[in-house]
Formats: sequence, C-alpha cells, structure tokens
Amino acid sequence: MKDTAYFDVTSCDLAEFARLTGQSLSASDLRFASAVEQNVPVYEVASLQATLGDPAHRAELLAEWGFVLGQSAGVLALKGAYADTAPVDAATAVFNRIIARESEAGLGAGDHFAKAGSNARIWNSLQKHCLEDPEGFALYYGNPAIAAVCEAWLGPFYQMTAQVNLVRPGGQAQSAHRDYHLGFQTADVAARFPAHVHDLSAVMTLQGAVAHCDMPIESGPTKLLPFSQLFGPGYMAYRREDFREFFEENYIQLSLAKGDAVFFNPALFHAAGENRSADIERMANLLQVSSAFGRAMETVDRTAMSRRLYPAIQALRAAGRLGDEALAAAVAAAAEGYSFPTNLDSDPPLGGLAPETQNALFHRALSEDLSPKAFAQALADQDARRHP
Repeated sequence: MKDTAYFDVTSCDLAEFARLTGQSLSASDLRFASAVEQNVPVYEVASLQATLGDPAHRAELLAEWGFVLGQSAGVLALKGAYADTAPVDAATAVFNRIIARESEAGLGAGDHFAKAGSNARIWNSLQKHCLEDPEGFALYYGNPAIAAVCEAWLGPFYQMTAQVNLVRPGGQAQSAHRDYHLGFQTADVAARFPAHVHDLSAVMTLQGAVAHCDMPIESGPTKLLPFSQLFGPGYMAYRREDFREFFEENYIQLSLAKGDAVFFNPALFHAAGENRSADIERMANLLQVSSAFGRAMETVDRTAMSRRLYPAIQALRAAGRLGDEALAAAVAAAAEGYSFPTNLDSDPPLGGLAPETQNALFHRALSEDLSPKAFAQALADQDARRHP
C-alpha cells in the first residue's frame, strides 16, 4: 500500500488486509489475559479485582488493554464483567418497558447498518435509563472494570453514551462496517478527510457491548475480524464488496453469557450477527464512549449566526461579490458542519448514515432560494428535532 495523504476506495489492497488479519495472538503474549479465543483475549474480571484495586498494577493492566485495542487484536472480552447480574436484569426490565412504549409511539426502528425494522432499538438508552431508574443506573454503570477499559483507550473524563439493540429470532445480520466517526459518513465524505484523520477517528471513541442474556452463536453475537483496525484505509475499504466478502469468509464470533462485555476499537470490521435461534431475544446495551477532547473550546450559538448570516450571503451572491468557494468557506465558519450529537429518536439518519447538518441545510436553502423567514423556520425545525 502506497503512502498517501488521502484515501479513496482505490487505496485498498485486499492482500495487505489479508496479511494483517491473518496474524495470530497467543495468551503468552499478554500478562493479564486468562485465555485467547479465536485471537480475542479474554479477561476474567473476578481474577482482576486486586489488580484493579492497586494503582500501579491497574496502570499496567490498562496499558495492556490499550495495546490490545490499538496495536494488537483490536478487541477484548470481559468475562463476568457483572459478577452479580441483578443490575443487568433490572436494566433489562427498564429497557423492555422503554421498547414497549416507544414501539407504540413508532420510535426506535432505525439502524445504521441493518434493514429498518429488523431490530428493536433504544436510542440514548443512557439518559432514558437514568431518568427511569436512577438507583438501577448507578448500580449498572458503577462498574470499575468497564470504567477501566474506557480509560485504557480514551483516558480520563470520557463521555458515555449507549444504545440498546434487541434482535429477535429471525433478525437479520448487519453488513460489515467500521463505526463512528468516519464510519458513519458516506464514502464521498470520508474520502475528503486526510489520512491522518482516518487514524484519529479510531482513537476518539470506544465501542462496547454488555450482554443482557446468554448469547450462544446461533443467537448472532457480533461478528468480528481481529486485527482489521490496523488497516489504514479501512474506512473506505469496508464499503467495497470484495472486503465485505473477505469479512464474511473470515469473521469470528464469541458466545457470551449474561453479564459479559466485549470492547473493541471502532475501526475494527464488525457486524451484528443473524439471530438463527428459535427463542432467544438477543439484547445488548451498546456502549458508545467518546474522548473528552471531542469538544470545541467555546460555546457558539451557530443557529443565531446562521439565521443572521443567511440574508447577507444571499445578497452578496446575487451581487456577484461572493463566489462559490468563498461562499462555502463563509458558511463553514458559521454553520454547524456535523450531524452529531443529536436526538436520534426525533432526528434519525433516514436515507443515509447521518441526519442533515446545519451547514447542508444552509446550502440547500440557498439552492432552493428560501426566504430568510423560511430559512429561519427551517433552522428552528431542525433545532427542535435535535433538541426536542
């Protein structure tokens, strides 16, 4: 693979991808793992309590987890993350109540990488769980092992979000993909980001999943391809059919027990599996953990700026005083250019991987020649969807 400043779908060498994912990992390569299953290091949380409780040894464990997630397999499993599964059962009861309510209201049907309606989904299960059962929330998220994995990859002050996925018998598999951030952009958008940002995307978030029931292979636990996060242009490659075929021929799955957890690098090729069981409703709480550094320095009211700027941009363009490139630069300085964070119940990624950005709305309004009043209303409607 040649060094390049930008990746596109032609930057992807399947032979190099096969070489990277063809590596083998041994338990002897790691100090704290109890076993390695199909290249996934497995850690028995019960045996790590003393390690987690000692600052020096905890730092050594976190260093190993950071190495695994970044430079080795890219995925690790915590067996018995919840030695007492009562908090998991309590959370499951909360999630089932939320699913029932949202199903009646027509919410929770969207999924980025599977057919609409094939999964029951709770967006922002974190907040909904906390508001419905704060004591249960505290017992569920008050988990030192999970906190340690998050810190191992993201450092302190990380930001937790979560979404529940319930796949019933017959629920179809997702297609192979990488995750948020660049994984949720179209191929054209992802290709506009320089190669070093593709590397950066992988260290901005951590993916996790807590098993809320026993998950034998027939129930479709997540399909994983160890070491695939090491492939530089992977945010472009997962969109190619030959890479997806390779994934389907080489992925692994781990059976999980209720209370187990799996964490992986967001750049790891993965996909939820098909639920081929007769009677297992496979529920997982998907932890989407973000770096504390994913923040701007100042609080900016970009809606107010966009509303005020729009008629000025219209007038400058009409007078020939602002060309297309200069116009785009001016809009980019004012309007929000990213879809997230948003409220995915009211602002779902319909028709794509991400909702329309404020920047895109600004340009669409210009192309449709909306009046300033109509644009102001469109901004207000968008804000209402994002912050109902």
